[in-house]
Order: sequence, then structure tokens, then C-alpha cells
Amino acid sequence: MESAVLPPSIGRVKISDLVPTEGLPSNSYKVSVSILTQSLAQYSAVIVELPPGDAALLRASLESARLYFHQQGFEKNNNPADTTEWCRTSGYYADPQLLQETYDYRPGLTPLEPEPDRSPELSPSALPDIFCILGKAARCVLDAVSYSLSIRSCSFNEILDNVPLRNQEVSSSVLSVCCHSRPSFVARPQEGQTAIFPIDYEHQVDKTLVTVVKPDNPGLQIKDLNGQWVLADNNLGPQEVMVYPGLALYQATAGYVGPALHRTDVAVENNLYGRCSIAFKLMPKSMASLSCSEMQAAGYGVEAQFQNAIPVSDFMQRSHPIDQMFIRNNVKPMPNEGQNDSLKSSTKKKRETSSSQKSLPPSKRLRLEAQRVLKEKVMEIAEKKGLKMKFCRLGPCEGHIRTSNGPCNNIRTALGWPPSVPFVHPHDLPNKAKIAFLEAYEPGWSTSRQNVEYSTGVVSFVFRCKIVVLQGAQTEIRRTCWSRLSRTETAFSHLQLEPISKRHRIQICNSVWWYH
Repeated sequence: MESAVLPPSIGRVKISDLVPTEGLPSNSYKVSVSILTQSLAQYSAVIVELPPGDAALLRASLESARLYFHQQGFEKNNNPADTTEWCRTSGYYADPQLLQETYDYRPGLTPLEPEPDRSPELSPSALPDIFCILGKAARCVLDAVSYSLSIRSCSFNEILDNVPLRNQEVSSSVLSVCCHSRPSFVARPQEGQTAIFPIDYEHQVDKTLVTVVKPDNPGLQIKDLNGQWVLADNNLGPQEVMVYPGLALYQATAGYVGPALHRTDVAVENNLYGRCSIAFKLMPKSMASLSCSEMQAAGYGVEAQFQNAIPVSDFMQRSHPIDQMFIRNNVKPMPNEGQNDSLKSSTKKKRETSSSQKSLPPSKRLRLEAQRVLKEKVMEIAEKKGLKMKFCRLGPCEGHIRTSNGPCNNIRTALGWPPSVPFVHPHDLPNKAKIAFLEAYEPGWSTSRQNVEYSTGVVSFVFRCKIVVLQGAQTEIRRTCWSRLSRTETAFSHLQLEPISKRHRIQICNSVWWYH
């Protein structure tokens, strides 16, 4: 196993600062959200400090778990890892291959009292209380993520369990008490050695929304943004827990919140009890679907693999190869709070956007401008009028705009949507339709761009470039010049070049993109 390094600065926040309140957010809340989002983006993990009373109860329960596993006799795995039963695990089970024992507490399924005529089953203490404490912390972190993404605060409520559970309901979330490498475990490796695990053990990913973990010893390793394994819980304080996102949150946010790739160091040490931990796994309910509609409504671009809603039951049964995940290398997984505050001022935002987009391709600049207008203009109109936007698909909607009774005509009229533009997310519109969309909500948008103008033919840009004649030219004509291109048929006449055949392809280097 590749050795892990100590992380330089995993973010630390207090759970009391992440509790949402009515009205405007406090400064402590905004600072905490900023620290949390930056830490999740860099390390896929954050450290959360619990109140002293909750932390003391958690430590007592963890000590009880150590004693529980110490007196537990080895049993064969009586709870197989069947993906169809992911929401029905309860009680004790063991995995000899991973040298891991687990006790799952699941409200609505795990009995709190022994059944009549049956001997009582022992379990770690205070699990119902720990379930409530860590569950509240997980939901606060989830609310902070939705705040940082500028989506509605109740965005994830539809896929979460009821609070409290209704009659006869079984919790989808689970509290897992785990023990790794207990000395009395069968087939334990020799002193100073490490157990041999399956290949996929090196890259474990929870299928959760959020996981909250409290270990009794360091050993949780998480892969950071640079692909390096870091020992995340090395300096965990007595009141602190580790929190990291899972695959369900990655799916629900269209890849903007990356899942934590983690593993547990189970090297044998002189430890009588092994390594114990308590993990709360906040799961989506089994009858829900994971959809990115909230991200689309907030103006985020959603890639093709996230556009269709996935039933949670299907999502849990699928395999999710790490190498096939969509990684946003050029986009921060979550914008920090300082950026969100700056976006409140329209003038300042346009200036910052213009300066930050100089190095981007014109098509991408155009897409970002369309997303900005959607968030600043269209979403504001929809919120004032109480409209819920549901975009059409591009192909069918091109037919809707030609009829007077299309399914989206009413909402298009209410929003002031341009008549010639299909009612689809601006991210998916062709460039020409994006320009018409921008002109409808910001008249004169094209002429106001000082650095770049978008059109269906030639890009107007102030540049210093080399013009190279390719494909069929007998000789290469190279010129270096300063110029400003206009959108006319005589755009190149003032460059004093030899006539260029129509079948020649012009490649504009250094600063210009050529649109065919």
C-alpha cells in the first residue's frame, strides 16, 4: 500500500456555525461555508467540531463499541454485501477478507428492545442518540453545500428521509460501528504486516450523500486534488469528526462536488481492540431519484451523463468505475463564499467575469455569459412570478416555437423568452441562439463587448497574429501584423495579402479562434 502523507491544512469548522437560521446569513456562517467548500474541493474532506456534550457521548459510545467487539465471537458473514439489500442492513456482520466487523444501527429495523421469548442481543450503547447527533451534523453540512452552490436550501429534502420517521418507515441512512483488524480475528496477519485486500480496496467510494466518521485511532486516508493519499484524521481532536462527500452527492450536483476516494490503514499494531470507528452515512431514500434539475435551474452546465434522473435503487446497484467519473479539471468543484458575495453586484461581476475569461475560447465565454444572464435575469423573473421552470429538449422545442399552442408557450411568454429561441437550458443552445437569448435580456449585449464579439461567421478581435495559408496553397504567405477584423467580406483586404482561394483554410494563431 502506498504510504500517505500528512495533509497541510484540512479545513476545520464548528457545527454551531453551520446551523442555518432564518434571515440573512451571519458572518460566521459565511466564513465557515467558505472554509468547508474550499476544504472539500482540495481534500474531499472537512473536520467538524461538535458541542462538548455531544462529543462526550460520542466518545463514550466509541469506547462501548471497542468492548462490544472485544467480547464478540467471530461469526461468518451473516449479512452479505448484496447491493439490492443496501437499505436493509442491520445488526452484526463480518467480512473476513477485509478483517472488518460491523454493527449497523438502522432506525425502524434494528430493534431497541429484545423481542419476547428471545435472548437480548448486545449492541454498542447510545446508538439512537449518536444517530441523531451525527445525522444533524450531516444535514447541516449538506445545507452548507447547497448554500455554496447557490441552490435552494430545501433542494435535497425530497430525497432524504422524513424527520422524524413516519409510522412503519425504515431509515435509509445508517449508523455503522466498525472494527478493523481485531487481534482475535481469524487469519490475522503477523505483527508489523499489513493484510492483503482486493484490488478495488485501494479506491473505496461511499455511495452516500455525506459520511460523518469518528475513529478511535488515525488511519483514514483520502486522496486529495493532486492524487496524493493524505492521512486525514491524524490530528483529530476529541470533539472533532471527519466529514466527506459520497457518490450520491456527486451525482445530484452533476459532478460539481467530487466524491472522496478513501481507504483505511489496517496495519497490525499492538492494539488489544483493533481500530474502531463510528460512521453515520446519510443516504438518499430508496424510492427517490437523483436528479440535477436544481443545478440546471441555478444556471449550472450539466453534462450528458447527468441529465437523466436515476432511481436511487438503480444507482445503488450500479458499479461506478473511478476512471470513468467526470472530473472538472478547469472548474472548481464548489465556488467559495467570497465569489458568491461578489456576484451580488452586477457591474462588479461583469468586470470580474470579463477579466477572468480572456484566456477562454469564445464558445465557452459565450456559454458562461448565457449562464450568468439565466441566473441574474431569468431566475429573478421566475422567482418574482412564482414560476417553476422545466426546460424542454432542444429537438422537440424547435418545433414548439413554430406553433401557437406549444407546451412551453405560456412560461416563455411569462418570462419574456425570445420567440426564436427554443426553451432549453442556455448551456445546450447553439451559439446563434445563445446570442439571441443574451440580446433579449440584455439589449445591446453584442456591441458592449469591448474585447470580443461573437457571430456565426468571423470573430471580431483585437489581436496580434500570424496568418498561414494551408491546404492547396502553392506557397505559404506569412505576415505578422496588428489589426482589427470587421464582420464584412473585405475583412482581410487591408492586410495587403495575395488573394486567397475559397478552398483555402485560414488558421489564425495566437489569439483568434476561427468559426467554420
